[in-house]
Amino acid sequence: MAVPSLPLSGDKIALRRRAREQRRAYVESLSPAQRDKQEQALAAHLAPLIATSRIIAAYAPMPDEISPMPALEQARQSSTTIAFPAFNDHLATLRFLAGEPTETGPFGVMQPPLSSIEVHPDLILVPLVAIDAAYNRLGQGKGHYDRVLPELRRRGALLVGIGWPVQRLDQAIEPEAWDVTLDGFASPDGLDLKR
Repeated sequence: MAVPSLPLSGDKIALRRRAREQRRAYVESLSPAQRDKQEQALAAHLAPLIATSRIIAAYAPMPDEISPMPALEQARQSSTTIAFPAFNDHLATLRFLAGEPTETGPFGVMQPPLSSIEVHPDLILVPLVAIDAAYNRLGQGKGHYDRVLPELRRRGALLVGIGWPVQRLDQAIEPEAWDVTLDGFASPDGLDLKR
C-alpha cells in the first residue's frame, strides 16, 4: 500500500502540532543535568533489549527529541552493529546504514556516509512525536518509517518507540491503513512491550 507524504486527517495535523508543543515545553523545563539523567534512565530501561540484539538502529536526535545515544554506548561495548537512517535525496526511501551519523542528510538530520553498508536491524529504536496505549505512533508526517518498517518486522525486527514521558498520550491515535503499530514504548519512566 502506498504511504502518502502528508496525513489525510486534519485531526492528526492538530494532534501532531499539540504533541510537538507539549514535547518542546517539557524539554525546555529540563536543566541539562535533568535531561542527561532522563536519557541515562532510558538507556537503563533499554539495556535488556540491547543486550540481546545484534544490529540496532536508532536515530540522530533533533533538539527536542530524547537521545538514544546513551543507550547506544552500551551496544558499542560489545560487537553490536549500530545503524542510523539515511537518505540519498528527498525522494529516496529510508535505509539503515551501519556507522556513525557524521554527515548531514537531505532533511538536515545527521546520517552515516552513503557509502556505508546497508543493514537489516533486529531492534529499531523508532523516533516519534506521540504514541498511544495501543502503540500507535504519530511520526513527523512524511511516512518514511511506515514505508520500511513492515518489511523489517517481517524479517524479525522488534520496533520500539522511544520518547519523553509526555509523549505517551491518554487519547487514542487513529491509525491510517498504512500506519505501523509498534511493539512497545520506552521512556525514562520504563519500558512497555506488547504482551
